[in-house]
Amino acid sequence: MHGAENTPGNVLLVEDDAAASDMVAKLLQTAGHEVTAVPNAEAALDAVALARTDLVLADVQLGGMDGLELCRALADTNPELPVIVLTGFGSLETAVSAIRAGAYDFVTKPVELETLLHAVGRAIRKRTLERELTQLQCIIHGPEVSELIGSSSAMERVLDLIRRAADSDATVLVTGESGTGKELVARALHRCGARGDAPFIAVDCASIPATMLESELFGHTRGAFTDARSDRRGLFSQADGGTLFLDEIGEMPQEMQAKLLRALQERRVRPVGSDTELEYDARVVAATNRDLETEVSEKRFRSDLYYRLNVVRIELPPLRARGSDVLELAGFFLAKACERSGKGIDGFVRQAAEKLLAYDWPGNVRELANCIEGAVALATQDKITLDDLPAKIREHRGSMLVPSSNDPRDLIPMAELERRYIRRVLAAVGGNKTQAAKILGLERRTLYRKLERYGAEGDNGSSTQKCTPGPATIW
Repeated sequence: MHGAENTPGNVLLVEDDAAASDMVAKLLQTAGHEVTAVPNAEAALDAVALARTDLVLADVQLGGMDGLELCRALADTNPELPVIVLTGFGSLETAVSAIRAGAYDFVTKPVELETLLHAVGRAIRKRTLERELTQLQCIIHGPEVSELIGSSSAMERVLDLIRRAADSDATVLVTGESGTGKELVARALHRCGARGDAPFIAVDCASIPATMLESELFGHTRGAFTDARSDRRGLFSQADGGTLFLDEIGEMPQEMQAKLLRALQERRVRPVGSDTELEYDARVVAATNRDLETEVSEKRFRSDLYYRLNVVRIELPPLRARGSDVLELAGFFLAKACERSGKGIDGFVRQAAEKLLAYDWPGNVRELANCIEGAVALATQDKITLDDLPAKIREHRGSMLVPSSNDPRDLIPMAELERRYIRRVLAAVGGNKTQAAKILGLERRTLYRKLERYGAEGDNGSSTQKCTPGPATIW
Protein backbone atom coordinates (compact mmCIF):
# COMPACT_ATOMS: atom_id res chain seq x y z
CA MET A 1 0.00 0.00 0.00
CA HIS A 2 1.04 3.61 -0.45
CA GLY A 3 0.58 7.07 1.10
CA ALA A 4 -1.66 7.41 4.11
CA GLU A 5 -2.01 3.68 4.63
CA ASN A 6 1.67 3.42 5.57
CA THR A 7 1.20 5.37 8.81
CA PRO A 8 0.86 2.92 11.73
CA GLY A 9 -1.21 3.86 14.74
CA ASN A 10 -2.98 2.75 17.90
CA VAL A 11 -6.52 1.73 16.97
CA LEU A 12 -9.29 1.20 19.52
CA LEU A 13 -11.79 -1.29 18.08
CA VAL A 14 -15.29 -1.20 19.60
CA GLU A 15 -17.24 -4.30 18.58
CA ASP A 16 -19.46 -6.60 20.66
CA ASP A 17 -19.32 -9.49 18.17
CA ALA A 18 -16.22 -11.42 19.23
CA ALA A 19 -15.72 -13.17 15.88
CA ALA A 20 -16.03 -9.95 13.89
CA SER A 21 -13.78 -8.13 16.33
CA ASP A 22 -11.12 -10.80 15.97
CA MET A 23 -11.18 -10.63 12.17
CA VAL A 24 -10.92 -6.84 12.00
CA ALA A 25 -8.16 -6.80 14.61
CA LYS A 26 -6.13 -9.32 12.65
CA LEU A 27 -6.55 -7.33 9.47
CA LEU A 28 -5.40 -4.07 11.06
CA GLN A 29 -2.41 -5.76 12.70
CA THR A 30 -1.36 -7.04 9.30
CA ALA A 31 -1.25 -3.41 8.13
CA GLY A 32 1.07 -2.51 11.02
CA HIS A 33 -1.43 -1.06 13.49
CA GLU A 34 -1.61 -1.85 17.19
CA VAL A 35 -5.16 -2.82 18.13
CA THR A 36 -6.98 -2.75 21.45
CA ALA A 37 -10.47 -4.26 21.34
CA VAL A 38 -13.31 -3.50 23.75
CA PRO A 39 -16.88 -4.85 23.65
CA ASN A 40 -18.87 -1.69 24.36
CA ALA A 41 -18.85 2.10 24.24
CA GLU A 42 -18.49 2.55 27.99
CA ALA A 43 -15.26 0.53 27.99
CA ALA A 44 -14.08 2.54 24.97
CA LEU A 45 -14.41 5.83 26.86
CA ASP A 46 -12.36 4.38 29.71
CA ALA A 47 -9.70 3.04 27.33
CA VAL A 48 -9.31 6.42 25.58
CA ALA A 49 -8.77 8.10 28.94
CA LEU A 50 -6.08 5.60 29.97
CA ALA A 51 -3.89 5.22 26.89
CA ARG A 52 -2.85 7.03 23.75
CA THR A 53 -5.31 6.35 20.94
CA ASP A 54 -4.95 7.50 17.33
CA LEU A 55 -8.28 6.23 16.00
CA VAL A 56 -11.54 4.73 17.25
CA LEU A 57 -13.20 2.19 14.96
CA ALA A 58 -16.72 1.55 16.27
CA ASP A 59 -19.70 -0.49 15.16
CA VAL A 60 -23.00 1.40 15.20
CA GLN A 61 -24.93 -1.48 16.75
CA LEU A 62 -23.62 -1.95 20.29
CA GLY A 63 -25.27 -3.04 23.49
CA GLY A 64 -26.03 -0.05 25.75
CA MET A 65 -24.59 3.14 24.31
CA ASP A 66 -24.48 2.77 20.51
CA GLY A 67 -21.77 3.88 18.11
CA LEU A 68 -23.39 7.23 17.32
CA GLU A 69 -23.73 8.06 21.01
CA LEU A 70 -20.06 7.13 21.44
CA CYS A 71 -19.18 9.56 18.63
CA ARG A 72 -21.02 12.36 20.37
CA ALA A 73 -19.38 11.57 23.72
CA LEU A 74 -15.89 11.55 22.17
CA ALA A 75 -16.62 14.76 20.28
CA ASP A 76 -17.19 16.40 23.68
CA THR A 77 -14.22 14.90 25.54
CA ASN A 78 -11.68 14.22 22.75
CA PRO A 79 -12.69 16.27 19.71
CA GLU A 80 -9.29 15.78 18.09
CA LEU A 81 -9.68 11.97 18.06
CA PRO A 82 -11.01 10.63 14.72
CA VAL A 83 -13.81 8.06 14.83
CA ILE A 84 -14.76 5.75 11.96
CA VAL A 85 -18.20 4.19 12.25
CA LEU A 86 -19.02 0.73 10.87
CA THR A 87 -22.64 0.34 9.81
CA GLY A 88 -24.52 -2.58 8.30
CA PHE A 89 -27.28 -0.44 6.89
CA GLY A 90 -25.42 1.54 4.25
CA SER A 91 -28.16 4.13 3.98
CA LEU A 92 -27.51 7.80 3.38
CA GLU A 93 -29.49 8.60 6.53
CA THR A 94 -27.19 6.49 8.72
CA ALA A 95 -24.08 8.02 7.13
CA VAL A 96 -25.36 11.56 7.67
CA SER A 97 -26.25 10.73 11.28
CA ALA A 98 -22.72 9.43 11.87
CA ILE A 99 -21.08 12.57 10.46
CA ARG A 100 -23.42 14.79 12.47
CA ALA A 101 -22.52 12.84 15.59
CA GLY A 102 -18.88 13.76 15.02
CA ALA A 103 -17.57 10.77 13.06
CA TYR A 104 -14.57 11.39 10.81
CA ASP A 105 -15.74 8.75 8.30
CA PHE A 106 -18.01 5.73 7.95
CA VAL A 107 -17.60 2.32 6.30
CA THR A 108 -20.52 0.09 5.35
CA LYS A 109 -20.86 -3.65 5.90
CA PRO A 110 -20.00 -6.06 4.46
CA VAL A 111 -16.65 -4.33 4.66
CA GLU A 112 -14.25 -4.35 1.73
CA LEU A 113 -10.80 -4.71 3.21
CA GLU A 114 -9.08 -2.21 0.94
CA THR A 115 -11.76 0.37 1.72
CA LEU A 116 -11.39 -0.14 5.46
CA LEU A 117 -7.59 0.01 5.40
CA HIS A 118 -7.64 3.16 3.30
CA ALA A 119 -10.11 4.88 5.65
CA VAL A 120 -8.10 3.87 8.73
CA GLY A 121 -4.79 4.96 7.19
CA ARG A 122 -6.19 8.30 6.09
CA ALA A 123 -7.64 9.05 9.53
CA ILE A 124 -4.42 8.13 11.35
CA ARG A 125 -2.32 10.18 8.97
CA LYS A 126 -4.56 13.19 9.63
CA ARG A 127 -4.19 12.67 13.38
CA THR A 128 -0.39 12.39 13.06
CA LEU A 129 -0.20 15.63 11.03
CA GLU A 130 -2.34 17.44 13.60
CA ARG A 131 0.04 16.34 16.37
CA GLU A 132 3.06 17.50 14.40
CA LEU A 133 1.38 20.84 13.68
CA THR A 134 0.60 21.34 17.36
CA GLN A 135 4.23 20.72 18.31
CA LEU A 136 5.46 23.01 15.51
CA GLN A 137 3.11 25.78 16.59
CA CYS A 138 4.40 25.48 20.14
CA ILE A 139 8.00 25.80 18.98
CA ILE A 140 7.19 28.77 16.72
CA HIS A 141 5.45 30.63 19.53
CA GLY A 142 8.51 30.58 21.73
CA PRO A 143 10.16 28.76 24.62
CA GLU A 144 7.31 29.45 27.06
CA VAL A 145 5.05 27.22 24.99
CA SER A 146 7.74 24.78 23.96
CA GLU A 147 8.16 23.65 27.57
CA LEU A 148 4.65 22.16 27.34
CA ILE A 149 5.96 19.52 24.95
CA GLY A 150 4.91 15.91 25.41
CA SER A 151 3.27 13.17 23.38
CA SER A 152 1.31 11.54 26.23
CA SER A 153 -2.45 11.54 25.77
CA ALA A 154 -2.79 13.74 28.87
CA MET A 155 -0.58 16.49 27.40
CA GLU A 156 -2.17 16.16 23.98
CA ARG A 157 -5.49 17.03 25.61
CA VAL A 158 -3.90 20.05 27.31
CA LEU A 159 -2.37 21.32 24.05
CA ASP A 160 -5.66 20.78 22.24
CA LEU A 161 -7.54 22.81 24.87
CA ILE A 162 -4.97 25.60 24.61
CA ARG A 163 -5.33 25.68 20.83
CA ARG A 164 -9.13 25.69 20.96
CA ALA A 165 -9.44 28.26 23.76
CA ALA A 166 -6.70 30.65 22.64
CA ASP A 167 -8.82 32.91 20.43
CA SER A 168 -11.69 33.05 22.92
CA ASP A 169 -12.07 35.70 25.61
CA ALA A 170 -13.60 33.16 27.99
CA THR A 171 -12.09 33.07 31.48
CA VAL A 172 -9.82 30.04 31.96
CA LEU A 173 -9.06 28.22 35.20
CA VAL A 174 -5.77 26.28 35.12
CA THR A 175 -5.37 23.66 37.84
CA GLY A 176 -2.54 21.32 38.78
CA GLU A 177 0.18 20.63 41.31
CA SER A 178 2.97 23.12 41.93
CA GLY A 179 5.62 22.97 39.23
CA THR A 180 3.41 21.51 36.48
CA GLY A 181 3.58 24.66 34.33
CA LYS A 182 0.37 26.58 34.99
CA GLU A 183 1.87 29.94 34.07
CA LEU A 184 3.23 28.37 30.87
CA VAL A 185 -0.33 27.45 29.94
CA ALA A 186 -1.49 31.01 30.62
CA ARG A 187 1.30 32.41 28.45
CA ALA A 188 0.50 29.90 25.71
CA LEU A 189 -3.16 30.96 25.72
CA HIS A 190 -2.02 34.57 25.42
CA ARG A 191 0.65 34.13 22.76
CA CYS A 192 -1.38 31.80 20.56
CA GLY A 193 -4.51 34.00 20.59
CA ALA A 194 -5.56 37.30 19.06
CA ARG A 195 -4.19 39.19 22.09
CA GLY A 196 -0.66 37.86 21.63
CA ASP A 197 0.88 41.26 20.81
CA ALA A 198 -0.73 42.99 23.82
CA PRO A 199 0.50 42.93 27.44
CA PHE A 200 0.63 39.77 29.52
CA ILE A 201 0.42 40.73 33.19
CA ALA A 202 0.96 38.11 35.91
CA VAL A 203 0.28 38.51 39.62
CA ASP A 204 0.82 36.02 42.45
CA CYS A 205 -2.20 36.50 44.70
CA ALA A 206 -0.44 34.66 47.55
CA SER A 207 2.57 36.99 47.65
CA ILE A 208 0.72 40.29 48.05
CA PRO A 209 -0.60 41.31 51.49
CA ALA A 210 -4.40 41.27 51.66
CA THR A 211 -4.44 45.00 52.46
CA MET A 212 -2.57 45.80 49.24
CA LEU A 213 -4.19 43.35 46.82
CA GLU A 214 -7.15 45.56 45.92
CA SER A 215 -4.88 48.49 45.10
CA GLU A 216 -2.58 46.21 43.10
CA LEU A 217 -5.42 44.84 40.98
CA PHE A 218 -7.67 47.89 40.63
CA GLY A 219 -5.29 50.80 41.16
CA HIS A 220 -5.62 53.79 43.49
CA THR A 221 -5.91 57.54 43.52
CA ARG A 222 -3.53 60.00 45.11
CA GLY A 223 -4.09 60.17 48.87
CA ALA A 224 -6.23 57.03 48.99
CA PHE A 225 -3.96 55.72 51.76
CA THR A 226 -0.59 56.40 53.33
CA ASP A 227 2.19 56.49 50.72
CA ALA A 228 -0.32 56.88 47.84
CA ARG A 229 1.48 59.95 46.50
CA SER A 230 0.08 59.72 42.98
CA ASP A 231 -2.58 57.97 40.96
CA ARG A 232 -1.65 54.41 39.97
CA ARG A 233 -3.17 52.17 37.33
CA GLY A 234 -4.09 48.71 38.56
CA LEU A 235 -3.11 45.48 36.86
CA PHE A 236 -6.53 45.14 35.22
CA SER A 237 -5.91 48.44 33.45
CA GLN A 238 -2.28 47.64 32.69
CA ALA A 239 -3.39 44.42 30.97
CA ASP A 240 -5.82 46.32 28.72
CA GLY A 241 -6.09 44.54 25.38
CA GLY A 242 -4.09 41.60 26.67
CA THR A 243 -4.22 38.95 29.40
CA LEU A 244 -4.25 39.18 33.19
CA PHE A 245 -2.96 36.03 34.90
CA LEU A 246 -4.11 35.58 38.50
CA ASP A 247 -1.83 32.93 39.96
CA GLU A 248 -2.65 31.17 43.25
CA ILE A 249 -6.23 32.43 43.09
CA GLY A 250 -7.15 30.01 45.86
CA GLU A 251 -5.15 32.13 48.33
CA MET A 252 -7.22 35.28 47.76
CA PRO A 253 -8.98 36.62 50.91
CA GLN A 254 -12.77 36.26 50.84
CA GLU A 255 -13.41 40.01 51.03
CA MET A 256 -11.29 40.45 47.92
CA GLN A 257 -13.05 37.52 46.23
CA ALA A 258 -16.34 39.47 46.31
CA LYS A 259 -14.70 42.52 44.70
CA LEU A 260 -13.02 40.39 42.03
CA LEU A 261 -16.34 38.71 41.23
CA ARG A 262 -17.98 42.07 40.63
CA ALA A 263 -15.08 43.21 38.44
CA LEU A 264 -15.38 40.08 36.30
CA GLN A 265 -19.16 40.41 36.00
CA GLU A 266 -19.25 44.12 35.21
CA ARG A 267 -15.99 44.32 33.23
CA ARG A 268 -15.23 47.42 35.32
CA VAL A 269 -12.92 48.20 38.24
CA ARG A 270 -13.02 50.96 40.85
CA PRO A 271 -9.57 52.22 41.93
CA VAL A 272 -9.15 52.55 45.70
CA GLY A 273 -10.18 56.07 46.75
CA SER A 274 -12.04 56.80 43.51
CA ASP A 275 -15.76 57.37 42.85
CA THR A 276 -15.35 56.44 39.19
CA GLU A 277 -15.37 52.97 37.64
CA LEU A 278 -13.04 52.21 34.75
CA GLU A 279 -13.77 49.78 31.97
CA TYR A 280 -11.11 47.22 31.14
CA ASP A 281 -10.57 44.91 28.18
CA ALA A 282 -8.42 42.04 29.42
CA ARG A 283 -8.77 38.30 29.23
CA VAL A 284 -8.51 36.71 32.68
CA VAL A 285 -6.71 33.42 33.30
CA ALA A 286 -6.57 32.11 36.87
CA ALA A 287 -4.52 29.26 38.33
CA THR A 288 -4.42 27.27 41.54
CA ASN A 289 -2.88 24.16 43.03
CA ARG A 290 -5.80 23.89 45.47
CA ASP A 291 -8.95 21.82 44.97
CA LEU A 292 -11.35 24.75 44.62
CA GLU A 293 -14.41 22.53 44.77
CA THR A 294 -13.34 21.43 48.25
CA GLU A 295 -12.54 25.04 49.14
CA VAL A 296 -16.06 26.00 48.05
CA SER A 297 -17.70 23.19 50.03
CA GLU A 298 -15.76 24.23 53.14
CA LYS A 299 -16.76 27.90 52.64
CA ARG A 300 -13.23 29.17 52.06
CA PHE A 301 -13.83 30.14 48.43
CA ARG A 302 -16.94 31.77 47.00
CA SER A 303 -18.98 29.42 44.82
CA ASP A 304 -20.14 32.25 42.53
CA LEU A 305 -16.54 33.32 41.88
CA TYR A 306 -15.52 29.71 41.27
CA TYR A 307 -18.18 29.30 38.60
CA ARG A 308 -17.24 32.65 37.05
CA LEU A 309 -13.60 31.55 36.79
CA ASN A 310 -14.28 27.96 35.74
CA VAL A 311 -15.68 28.76 32.28
CA VAL A 312 -12.90 26.80 30.54
CA ARG A 313 -10.85 24.47 32.71
CA ILE A 314 -7.42 23.11 31.86
CA GLU A 315 -6.09 20.48 34.24
CA LEU A 316 -2.34 19.90 34.09
CA PRO A 317 -1.29 16.33 34.90
CA PRO A 318 1.57 15.74 37.33
CA LEU A 319 4.82 14.70 35.68
CA ARG A 320 4.65 11.22 37.26
CA ALA A 321 1.46 10.59 35.23
CA ARG A 322 2.99 11.60 31.89
CA GLY A 323 5.05 8.48 31.14
CA SER A 324 7.85 8.97 28.64
CA ASP A 325 7.19 12.74 28.48
CA VAL A 326 9.85 12.83 31.22
CA LEU A 327 12.55 11.97 28.70
CA GLU A 328 11.18 14.37 26.06
CA LEU A 329 11.28 17.20 28.59
CA ALA A 330 14.68 16.12 29.87
CA GLY A 331 16.04 16.32 26.33
CA PHE A 332 14.53 19.79 25.89
CA PHE A 333 16.03 21.09 29.15
CA LEU A 334 19.35 19.46 28.29
CA ALA A 335 19.53 21.36 25.00
CA LYS A 336 18.71 24.65 26.74
CA ALA A 337 21.30 24.08 29.49
CA CYS A 338 23.98 23.13 26.97
CA GLU A 339 23.25 26.26 24.95
CA ARG A 340 23.74 28.41 28.04
CA SER A 341 26.84 26.62 29.27
CA GLY A 342 28.49 25.95 25.92
CA LYS A 343 28.84 22.23 26.70
CA GLY A 344 28.35 19.60 24.00
CA ILE A 345 26.24 16.92 25.69
CA ASP A 346 24.04 14.88 23.36
CA GLY A 347 21.89 12.74 25.67
CA PHE A 348 21.74 10.41 28.66
CA VAL A 349 23.32 7.04 29.33
CA ARG A 350 20.73 4.27 29.67
CA GLN A 351 21.02 4.01 33.46
CA ALA A 352 20.46 7.76 33.88
CA ALA A 353 17.42 7.69 31.61
CA GLU A 354 15.96 4.78 33.59
CA LYS A 355 16.39 6.71 36.84
CA LEU A 356 14.67 9.76 35.36
CA LEU A 357 11.72 7.57 34.36
CA ALA A 358 11.54 5.78 37.71
CA TYR A 359 11.59 8.90 39.90
CA ASP A 360 8.23 10.29 41.12
CA TRP A 361 9.04 14.01 40.54
CA PRO A 362 7.12 15.58 43.44
CA GLY A 363 8.29 18.99 42.19
CA ASN A 364 7.06 18.14 38.68
CA VAL A 365 8.47 19.90 35.59
CA ARG A 366 10.17 22.60 37.63
CA GLU A 367 12.12 19.97 39.58
CA LEU A 368 13.10 18.17 36.37
CA ALA A 369 14.39 21.41 34.82
CA ASN A 370 16.53 22.14 37.89
CA CYS A 371 17.79 18.56 37.94
CA ILE A 372 18.95 18.69 34.32
CA GLU A 373 20.58 22.10 34.74
CA GLY A 374 22.53 20.78 37.72
CA ALA A 375 23.50 17.61 35.84
CA VAL A 376 24.88 19.65 32.94
CA ALA A 377 26.92 21.77 35.35
CA LEU A 378 28.51 18.62 36.80
CA ALA A 379 28.88 16.62 33.59
CA THR A 380 32.37 15.78 32.38
CA GLN A 381 31.43 13.40 29.54
CA ASP A 382 29.46 13.69 26.30
CA LYS A 383 26.36 12.18 27.94
CA ILE A 384 24.67 12.67 31.30
CA THR A 385 25.64 9.80 33.60
CA LEU A 386 24.25 8.50 36.87
CA ASP A 387 26.92 10.38 38.80
CA ASP A 388 25.69 13.67 37.33
CA LEU A 389 22.18 13.24 38.79
CA PRO A 390 21.17 14.38 42.30
CA ALA A 391 21.53 11.70 44.99
CA LYS A 392 17.78 11.50 45.67
CA ILE A 393 17.18 10.54 42.02
CA ARG A 394 20.27 8.39 41.69
CA GLU A 395 19.36 6.41 44.82
CA HIS A 396 15.60 6.26 44.24
CA ARG A 397 14.33 2.71 44.63
CA GLY A 398 10.62 3.04 43.81
CA SER A 399 9.20 2.06 47.19
CA MET A 400 5.81 1.22 45.75
CA LEU A 401 7.26 -1.68 43.77
CA VAL A 402 9.13 -3.65 46.42
CA PRO A 403 8.45 -3.33 50.17
CA SER A 404 11.54 -2.26 52.08
CA SER A 405 10.52 -4.18 55.20
CA ASN A 406 12.29 -7.44 56.14
CA ASP A 407 9.24 -8.63 58.07
CA PRO A 408 7.93 -11.76 56.28
CA ARG A 409 4.37 -10.51 56.87
CA ASP A 410 5.06 -7.46 54.67
CA LEU A 411 6.60 -9.31 51.76
CA ILE A 412 4.54 -9.91 48.62
CA PRO A 413 4.09 -12.85 46.20
CA MET A 414 6.10 -12.94 42.98
CA ALA A 415 2.89 -12.56 40.97
CA GLU A 416 2.10 -9.28 42.72
CA LEU A 417 5.65 -8.03 42.17
CA GLU A 418 5.37 -8.86 38.46
CA ARG A 419 1.98 -7.13 38.23
CA ARG A 420 3.35 -3.95 39.83
CA TYR A 421 6.36 -3.86 37.53
CA ILE A 422 4.28 -4.39 34.39
CA ARG A 423 2.01 -1.52 35.37
CA ARG A 424 5.06 0.65 36.16
CA VAL A 425 6.53 0.02 32.71
CA LEU A 426 3.18 0.70 31.02
CA ALA A 427 2.91 4.02 32.87
CA ALA A 428 6.46 4.96 31.83
CA VAL A 429 5.71 4.41 28.13
CA GLY A 430 2.32 6.07 28.18
CA GLY A 431 0.36 2.82 27.77
CA ASN A 432 2.15 1.70 24.58
CA LYS A 433 1.96 -2.08 24.89
CA THR A 434 4.36 -2.79 22.03
CA GLN A 435 7.06 -0.66 23.65
CA ALA A 436 6.28 -2.11 27.08
CA ALA A 437 6.62 -5.67 25.75
CA LYS A 438 10.06 -4.83 24.32
CA ILE A 439 11.26 -3.36 27.63
CA LEU A 440 9.91 -6.35 29.55
CA GLY A 441 11.43 -8.83 27.10
CA LEU A 442 8.03 -10.43 26.43
CA GLU A 443 6.05 -11.33 23.34
CA ARG A 444 3.05 -9.04 22.93
CA ARG A 445 0.68 -11.99 23.29
CA THR A 446 2.37 -12.96 26.57
CA LEU A 447 2.04 -9.40 27.88
CA TYR A 448 -1.66 -9.35 27.01
CA ARG A 449 -2.23 -12.63 28.84
CA LYS A 450 -0.48 -11.27 31.92
CA LEU A 451 -2.53 -8.07 31.79
CA GLU A 452 -5.70 -10.13 31.74
CA ARG A 453 -4.46 -12.40 34.52
CA TYR A 454 -3.44 -9.56 36.84
CA GLY A 455 -6.42 -7.38 35.98
CA ALA A 456 -4.32 -4.45 34.75
CA GLU A 457 -7.11 -3.64 32.33
CA GLY A 458 -9.99 -5.04 34.32
CA ASP A 459 -11.30 -1.66 35.43
CA ASN A 460 -12.50 -0.68 32.00
CA GLY A 461 -13.43 -4.09 30.65
CA SER A 462 -10.98 -3.83 27.78
CA SER A 463 -9.09 -6.66 26.18
CA THR A 464 -6.24 -6.53 23.73
CA GLN A 465 -5.98 -8.95 20.88
CA LYS A 466 -3.06 -10.44 19.02
CA CYS A 467 -3.73 -9.79 15.36
CA THR A 468 -2.76 -11.81 12.32
CA PRO A 469 -3.88 -11.78 8.65
CA GLY A 470 -7.63 -11.88 7.93
CA PRO A 471 -9.96 -12.63 5.03
CA ALA A 472 -10.70 -10.43 2.02
CA THR A 473 -14.08 -9.24 3.31
CA ILE A 474 -15.54 -9.29 6.79
CA TRP A 475 -19.00 -9.61 8.14
